[in-house]
Amino acid sequence: MKNKASQILKNNTMLIVLVVVYLFFTARTGGAMFSPFNFNELITQNAYVFILASGMLMCMLTGGNIDLACGALVCFIGALGAYFMMIRGMGVGVSIFLMLLVGVVYGCVLGYLIAYIKIPPWIATLAGFLAFRGLGTNILSSNSTTGSISVKQMEGFLAIFAGKLFKTKMGELNIPCIVVFVIAAILVVLLNVSSRANKLKKGYEVESTQSVLIKTILEAAVILLFGYKLAMAGGIPTVLVWVVAVVLFYSFITEKTTIGRHFYVVGGNREAARLSGVNTRRIMFVAYLNMAIVTVITTWVVLARVQAANSTAGTNFEMDAISACVVGGVSAYGGAGRIFGMVIGATLIGVINLGMSLLSLDANYQKVVKGVVLLAAVAFDILSKNRGK
Repeated sequence: MKNKASQILKNNTMLIVLVVVYLFFTARTGGAMFSPFNFNELITQNAYVFILASGMLMCMLTGGNIDLACGALVCFIGALGAYFMMIRGMGVGVSIFLMLLVGVVYGCVLGYLIAYIKIPPWIATLAGFLAFRGLGTNILSSNSTTGSISVKQMEGFLAIFAGKLFKTKMGELNIPCIVVFVIAAILVVLLNVSSRANKLKKGYEVESTQSVLIKTILEAAVILLFGYKLAMAGGIPTVLVWVVAVVLFYSFITEKTTIGRHFYVVGGNREAARLSGVNTRRIMFVAYLNMAIVTVITTWVVLARVQAANSTAGTNFEMDAISACVVGGVSAYGGAGRIFGMVIGATLIGVINLGMSLLSLDANYQKVVKGVVLLAAVAFDILSKNRGK
């Protein structure tokens, strides 16, 4: 029983840390963290972390590789999008397509350089880190006296990436929103039950009934709590739909597909993967092409939230994405990590961002706190592996 309890504690350490940190900030802010408005802000302000970290996870799985250029690319793609929509007068659909096209072209070039020319990922992406912010700033300064381009007039774009579903007044209970989250909670219960039943049928080792029951109740309770808070905050943010879609997509890819398993194999032992028939070059190419596409989606979300393209967009985004992955249990050496863990890590980063903002903590101290959290997560990962050996 004691060993089982310690195993559960070990497997859910970051989840426990998340709860403790959230309660700490709730107490320090006089309950402000628990208000419907700040539940909404936790999602809208930190959606970029969830989306960007999903792509970063795929890169890290290949052997601890990262993308240093994604934050600067957000600045560049955002500047291009604002230029297309506001300066050239292109429609929202055309502008979104062109932004995606630029991202795909860049992703193909980057993937080719890393996978086939064998340029180390950190060097290839460092080049983008230096170049893209300069390019983005040049576009903005050349087409605006203020160094930024507003997209407030693009109502269609804002509605897609920064609007609300079933919109109502703040403080008014939104019934459709409640219904959606009740359905989501029921689906989680059914999925957990069916998953355990399928594993039992196939003879796999499964968690105890009590453990599954407790986990299911907690997950359903969290979903319903979010549903209630968002229902009181005016509806479901459209950005939440994007976050859920991205997270579910990568959860399916990593857990249910052959190519997803290949990412883990390559990260575990690239040479062994190559000898067993895995196309390791293709996996590296796909990882960085995928990262570029995810960065474009992040740009849409950020551009809509800020309602303007500016030269500071995307600053330190790559650090937040890497931190979310590492804090969420993604190995710094590759080959290990899950989307669910990344979500926990991204939520923790988001809670820290929001909590420190509510406490009006100096921006420099915020960086210190996030740096300490990242270092502690890596140290915990290494110590756990050494203890296991």
